[in-house]
Amino acid sequence: MRKLIYLSLFIVIGSLLWVSLNYLENSNNAGKIPVENEDRYWYAPKDKDIPPGEKGDLIRYGKELIAHTSKYLGPKGSVAQISNGLNCQNCHLDAGTVMWGNNYSSVYSTYPKLRARSGQVEDIPKRVNDCFERSLNGQGLDTSSIEMNALVEYITWIGHNQPKGEKTYGSGIFKLAFLDRAANPQKGQIVYQEKCQSCHMANGEGIMNADGSEYQYPPLWGEHSYNSGAGLYRISNLAGYAKSNMPFGVSFAYPILSDEEAWDVAAFINSQPRPEFDNSGDWPDISKKPIDHPFGPYADNFDEKQHKYGPFSDIKTWKQQHSK
Repeated sequence: MRKLIYLSLFIVIGSLLWVSLNYLENSNNAGKIPVENEDRYWYAPKDKDIPPGEKGDLIRYGKELIAHTSKYLGPKGSVAQISNGLNCQNCHLDAGTVMWGNNYSSVYSTYPKLRARSGQVEDIPKRVNDCFERSLNGQGLDTSSIEMNALVEYITWIGHNQPKGEKTYGSGIFKLAFLDRAANPQKGQIVYQEKCQSCHMANGEGIMNADGSEYQYPPLWGEHSYNSGAGLYRISNLAGYAKSNMPFGVSFAYPILSDEEAWDVAAFINSQPRPEFDNSGDWPDISKKPIDHPFGPYADNFDEKQHKYGPFSDIKTWKQQHSK
């Protein structure tokens, strides 16, 4: 009898392993994100290494604010009501610690810095408030507040081991190669229905938790999503983010979406209605606008539709030929 039980367990485990390997093989047909040079990978510091005392308390509060922004600063926030109900970690995964998950590894090492979008030198508090005003479609924090101090302390601690002026391997969002065609919202809708809708819902409204304090799965469009001034409103950013992190639970090393699916679903999501942001002050030097910035005027003669959806290769060639 015992032998029969062991044999049955062996068969079950073997079957599960075969299914898992077959799944990974099929998913990898989408094309793996490069994982060579593993010794270059950045790893976030551990919570157990947070220093004691007041500084440590601020760091822990900062992490809590990143992970559960809405509970403190959302529409029903216990501290203030200044944002749309998203949490910072909806865009900066696992409180900003995931490889190619829009992490915070290089913030401390690269700020303050001159940003072409504003044409000004920006510090970390300015960058944080940009996110509140754009991705969280809300209002900026008082830069002298405990909440801002906590956020800055946490973000600084996350990247404190990175030498100043250097950017980590795996920071930010993975850059996908351009398609040889425009990204297609209609094709993207099919991808969304098959691979995104179960979490983010048919109308992109996401799923709220039971007490209504924050989203279990965030809305991807509509009044509670990021606005048209957010970084993810550029489809190259959203496509790279989706490729390496979505559907939920995917790692950058084993993506499920193909490059084409990532581009197309990004085009579909960013073709849906969302709050508008006044972009008129962005990119004062229009020659420095990113190729996929969807709002004119431009230094070239390509229209807003092509700048939003592509194809981008012609624009890239033009910029290279006309760069100073």
